[in-house]
Amino acid sequence: MEKTFVILKPGTVQRGLIGEIINRFEKKGLLLVGMKMFWLTDEILSVHYAHLRDKPFFQRVKDAMVVCPVVLCCWQGKDAVRVVRTIVGATNGREALPGTIRGDYSMSMQENIIHASDSLETAEIELKRFFREEELYDYCPALIKNLYANDEV
Repeated sequence: MEKTFVILKPGTVQRGLIGEIINRFEKKGLLLVGMKMFWLTDEILSVHYAHLRDKPFFQRVKDAMVVCPVVLCCWQGKDAVRVVRTIVGATNGREALPGTIRGDYSMSMQENIIHASDSLETAEIELKRFFREEELYDYCPALIKNLYANDEV
């Protein structure tokens, strides 16, 4: 089973949408195997958003991520990276389809309430960046047979 990384950004925390967003992933059948509230620093954001370093909005993005703590999550499931990205929707909230998290809760490119790893490789890097190994849990939910066919797990 794949693991993927999600940040519930300050907009999610400030708007009281944490439970709503987590509920969407749980209803889909993804397994929450790690979660913590975390106050991001400029140093960790400089690493996390290094791919935006040369963009004029780099500092603005970092500033927006430190207005309050965020919620860091690790989700697990078959094709978890792709499934989570589909649930999350397009980066620009105005372009995200209704029914997706960003489509339902965001009107902004930057204030798009959630970050999700874009590949399995990125997920592995981001999970190591934000979680210690002992903060992620492997367990099998009792209802696993209701989520997957026996040849999928």
